[in-house]
Amino acid sequence: MSKYLDSIIAGFGGQGVMLIGNLLAYAGMNAGLNVTYIPVYGPEMRGGTANCTVVLSEEEIGSPIIRSPHGLIMMNRPSLEKFQPVLMDGGVQIVNSSLIDKELVDTDRIKSYLVPANDIADKIGNTRMANMVALGAFIKATGIMDIKAVIDSLPNVISAHYTHLIPKNAEALQAGADAIA
Repeated sequence: MSKYLDSIIAGFGGQGVMLIGNLLAYAGMNAGLNVTYIPVYGPEMRGGTANCTVVLSEEEIGSPIIRSPHGLIMMNRPSLEKFQPVLMDGGVQIVNSSLIDKELVDTDRIKSYLVPANDIADKIGNTRMANMVALGAFIKATGIMDIKAVIDSLPNVISAHYTHLIPKNAEALQAGADAIA
């Protein structure tokens, strides 16, 4: 069976949702997969809701529209409330348990991984890297590609002014992967 994963990544504007969606798409391309990436912004950027869809496939992608995704990365409660009900049965979701109460997470119908992304990022030294922690966990939980492919794709999405942050982002991605048993 060929590789296929469609996913929605969602959170507040400013949590780096678009950045990790873009990184996932680049990593997929660099790994030889076909990719679609669609960003969706709420009425406000920072503080408002933001989400993106990413489809990765060894086959041609018929449509970038996702009705019932295979995977979710949920960075905040409003995103969980909106997208968890549409996740396909048996789908995989990464839940930022630093900001989302575990009682709200469906653990019966879907494979939910509670990852304290903000707390892990704090230990690394930068709370803003919670997005990278969540993406690392998602890569490990879905097995869509090796975490090294994502780390190697960081220069594709980190602007030239911030290349000094690539090692810390790589550390956050690895810490997220390590958080999945």
